[in-house]
Amino acid sequence: MEALLHYCWKHRLFPLGTLETTDHKVVEVLDPGLHNHHAGPDFFNAKVKLDGTLWVGNVEIHDKASDWYAHGHDHDAAYDNVVLHVCGVVDAVVTTHNGIVLPQMQLSVPKVVEDNYQQLVTTDHYPPCYQVIPNLSRLKVHSWMSALQTERLEQKTQAIRQRVTLCDGSWEDGYFVTLARNYGFGVNGDAFEAWAQSIPLHAVDHHRDDLFQVEAIFMGQAGLLDMEAVPERYREAAIQEGYFTRLANEYAYLRHKFSLTPIHYKRWKFLKMRPQNFPHIRIAQLARLYHSRTAGLSQLVECRTVKELQEALATGVTSYWETHYVFGSESAKNMKRLSAVSLNLLMINTAIPMLFAYGRYKGDEQLCDRAFELLEQLKAEDNNIVRMWKECSLPVENAGDSQALIQLKKEYCDKKDCLRCRFGYEYLKKIED
Repeated sequence: MEALLHYCWKHRLFPLGTLETTDHKVVEVLDPGLHNHHAGPDFFNAKVKLDGTLWVGNVEIHDKASDWYAHGHDHDAAYDNVVLHVCGVVDAVVTTHNGIVLPQMQLSVPKVVEDNYQQLVTTDHYPPCYQVIPNLSRLKVHSWMSALQTERLEQKTQAIRQRVTLCDGSWEDGYFVTLARNYGFGVNGDAFEAWAQSIPLHAVDHHRDDLFQVEAIFMGQAGLLDMEAVPERYREAAIQEGYFTRLANEYAYLRHKFSLTPIHYKRWKFLKMRPQNFPHIRIAQLARLYHSRTAGLSQLVECRTVKELQEALATGVTSYWETHYVFGSESAKNMKRLSAVSLNLLMINTAIPMLFAYGRYKGDEQLCDRAFELLEQLKAEDNNIVRMWKECSLPVENAGDSQALIQLKKEYCDKKDCLRCRFGYEYLKKIED
């Protein structure tokens, strides 16, 4: 309930009538202050009048006044500048660490706000705020969607920066790890990231012109050249075909040369997965893409259109994988090029966030602006999240919109963080007819 008190104070959602302190001083809130999400008082630089006298300082909010002592604020000088203690229930007199008694106000959350909040956090009909969405102005929806889109790119930027740090500051390597992670398309994302981090690209670069050697290193580091990784029913055929053995022998030589340590093959998931998404195929596609030298960071930065991005990321497989999905099991011939849907997802989740993150790092606003422009040019994703929001009358015209709605669900709806959501705000203040 304390979070709801914070919300009501921040947005001045007060009950009807005069606000008073416990000693009957009239309270007038001129400015609720700046909401502090870190250590210290809850709101900084608030402006309140107590019986006509202006006070400028901090405001602390608790469910119960006695929480002041439970949290040790009476011994913390950081709370000396609190000018008003706001509580759901005032059950104690509170003092600062130097003995000053603080004015307190008991704040009741308006019943309509409390009822709406309970509906938001407990309803099984998802999303709970769907009732107000059709009535929101286009400007309000667009403003929130734009903020969510930026928030998602900023969040992905943080993840990219962490990968770059793990790659000893190499943006090129960090980009490869990010690209590899998204080749997992969710299910194998963690395994692909661990796999990419296990590959010393500075060493592999010496063999980049030889696709067979690149594939040997890539497959070997994935643990897929361990015979135990081949299903028992396919092992004899894999040996007879010869390709598995050739790759394994080449990898053994390169592994010794570069002191390589592969990840365990059991990290890969296959259950309920389309063969097109099997790790073998995705790794073969990455090997060919890496060998082609068309999708490096320098090439990515030069891409200015969706078509150029598509051409840079387009890839296929070597001849062996055109007739296989795993070692030893032959299938109908298929070129296994990246599909249009897969390319779209790689642009949305890898190329564009990388442009944005690198632009932030370089202080190049043109790269950041290009990221937003490309998102608006790309087709929106088609998944359960996007379809659900469409049913709630939210516009989904491009990838920027679909990314915003994914951010909304994952960072607000799933976490029941309705108090920070602008749609939640509109729902909370609605009045039943």
